[in-house]
Amino acid sequence: MATWEECRQALERLADKLQDVDEDERKRHAFDRSLSCRVPDLDVTFTGRLEDGHIRDIGTGEAERAQIRLTADSDDLVAMTDGHLGFGQAWLSGKVKVEAGVRDLLRLRSML
Repeated sequence: MATWEECRQALERLADKLQDVDEDERKRHAFDRSLSCRVPDLDVTFTGRLEDGHIRDIGTGEAERAQIRLTADSDDLVAMTDGHLGFGQAWLSGKVKVEAGVRDLLRLRSML
C-alpha cells in the first residue's frame, strides 16, 4: 500500500503531466472544475481545482462535492501516474472510479 505522501506526490506528477501537454491542445480541452480524489485504503480525500488544464491547490480535508470525483486505491493511483497503469485500462477494469458528466469525462480522458 502506498503512503499518503506517495499519493500526494502522484497527484503532483499528474499536475505536472497536464502542464506538459501542448499549449494549443490543452487550451482546446481545458475546462474549470472542482476535483477530488478519494483514496479509500488510506481514508483520505485529496481536493483541488482543474483550471486551464492545470491542477491547482491540491490539499486534503473537507470540501464541497467536487464536479469531478475520482476514487482509486493508493497503489493504483501511484501506478497510474507513474505510467504503469493507463487511465482507460484502470477505468474499464474498475480500479479507478470516476463520477463526472459525460463531457467532462471525455475532456479528462483526452488530457490524460
